Amino acid sequence: MSQTFSFLLLPGFSMIGLMSAVEPLRVANRFRGGLYHWRLLSLDGGPVQGSNGMSLNVEGGLDAPATGECLLVVAGFEPLACFGPRLSHWLNRADADGLRLGGIDTGSFVLAEAELFTRQRLTLHWEAIEAFRERYPTLSVTQELFEIDGRRITSAGGTASLDLMLTLMARQHGEALALQVSEQFVLGRIRTHQDHQRMQIASRFNVHNRKLVQVIGEMERHSETPLTTQALAERVGVTPRQLERLFRLHLDETPTGFYLGLRLEKARQLLRQTDMAVLEIALACGFESSSYFSRCYRSRFATTPSRDRHEHPDQESGQDAG
Repeated sequence: MSQTFSFLLLPGFSMIGLMSAVEPLRVANRFRGGLYHWRLLSLDGGPVQGSNGMSLNVEGGLDAPATGECLLVVAGFEPLACFGPRLSHWLNRADADGLRLGGIDTGSFVLAEAELFTRQRLTLHWEAIEAFRERYPTLSVTQELFEIDGRRITSAGGTASLDLMLTLMARQHGEALALQVSEQFVLGRIRTHQDHQRMQIASRFNVHNRKLVQVIGEMERHSETPLTTQALAERVGVTPRQLERLFRLHLDETPTGFYLGLRLEKARQLLRQTDMAVLEIALACGFESSSYFSRCYRSRFATTPSRDRHEHPDQESGQDAG
């Protein structure tokens, strides 16, 4: 029984996110012809340019209802730049017609804005997660590679779309076919949705002390209301003085200074990827005033928050959106 996927490409969409979703379908058809069909769509039915500057022709636009069994919104930077009532109505009609809806990379923003998530788990590219949580605080967003929750499927983009499609393939046509397709892409293994998008803390910061890894995890989970050094130490079962020594030994930094750096990096992501006011960003990152936030920001990045936002729009933020 064949299945059709429709991909709605928004301007600046993630090319690698799209290709990682389409190519497994193509290869599966080599082994079992006719299993999958796919259609590319754009807002107006015309060619659409990805974030890498390449344009793709499509087969249709929003002038006709979406068809097939599954519709995936593929976005990249500024996913809501083209959002409006027409797109919202079109997506909701697709949902009412029984299509399974999903998002690739930052496509989850579009579905969320159209109020098409309720209690489902969802994911998106890790650089956009904090901005998503600020805009949709009641939704359940994870850092997994992909999420399949009922009639909603989401992928973090990049090569995570490949793992998503292989998992869907295995569920529908068996593990053997999914493994056969994965070997064509020289994959060591098919990653599960529980694989995190980012390297684990130990690898990211090149630290291997268990207590230190735990503390950094606590810091990342508590950026809006920062914990004191005393509270951090208590959570991992050491004294504040021991915690100070660990940070000095392994990171050549104090816990307070390291914590501040994490919060400022989060602030920079929000600054470049959202239209939140500077004060809102300051509060979301644990700063009590915009003036103190600006001083810390200038000290770390040698520029002010407003200037950084103006000089570095999110197209230059480094997000791996293809």
